Amino acid sequence: MRTDAVGIAVAQFAPTADKADNLRVIDELAGVAADRGAEVVLFPEYSSYFVDPFDATLAANAEHLDGAFVAGLTAIASRRGVVVVAGMVEHGAAPRVRNTVVAVDATGLQAVSRKLHLYDAFGQRESDWVEPAPVNAPETFEVGGLTMALMTCYDLRFPEVGRVLADAGAHVILVAAEWVRGPLKEQHWRTLLHARAIENTLYVAGADHPPPLGVGASIVVDPQGVEIAGVGTATDVAVGFAYAGAIDRVRRVNPALQLRRFRVEPR
Repeated sequence: MRTDAVGIAVAQFAPTADKADNLRVIDELAGVAADRGAEVVLFPEYSSYFVDPFDATLAANAEHLDGAFVAGLTAIASRRGVVVVAGMVEHGAAPRVRNTVVAVDATGLQAVSRKLHLYDAFGQRESDWVEPAPVNAPETFEVGGLTMALMTCYDLRFPEVGRVLADAGAHVILVAAEWVRGPLKEQHWRTLLHARAIENTLYVAGADHPPPLGVGASIVVDPQGVEIAGVGTATDVAVGFAYAGAIDRVRRVNPALQLRRFRVEPR
């Protein structure tokens, strides 16, 4: 392995309503990822607490950013020597919650991202339970000279979200998801992860819940749209290695970000 590599792991598992067990699984998978050379480990959306269908227990199990879940992630990050990125249910304006992704290292929070576009599609109504995030400047963090940015599930379907992260200097976009199964949904998931990587000439990693609810297929995609690591349908970890030099080479050949004639503005 090259010395300038940054290992990006996608850790696929099915969170449950047992918050302590969710942290136990995150710890176990983070250990596997670290043993395989990962420095950043990405977990799915709703990793702190999940029920299907949503009910009032979602708000009852929401936490603040200084609560037990983030503290647990901080301990795991310290013990395993990695940055842990995971989705959580955060306290919001009751009775709704915030769908939040956090990046945590051994010292605590490094970045926070809240879901912008709620999953009111394909027969679902996430907005009945979750409040949409305001449009703020993205938070990023650095690992091994690469700038990392966060995204959540349904936001992947909106290319302007990825473009805003690229404009913020991201070299890697980390997508925490609960990408629900359905007709063509795995194809959509894979296609959109590849598209966001290609159009922004950067790395994209996506971690999903496995079947029967999610599609699984957690993957890491390089700046040319090549899938460099992936998990099938099991609870498992895959590690892809990101290089700043690879992004530089792709952007010299394909300077699409420089050649564009439009910018993204909030609606």
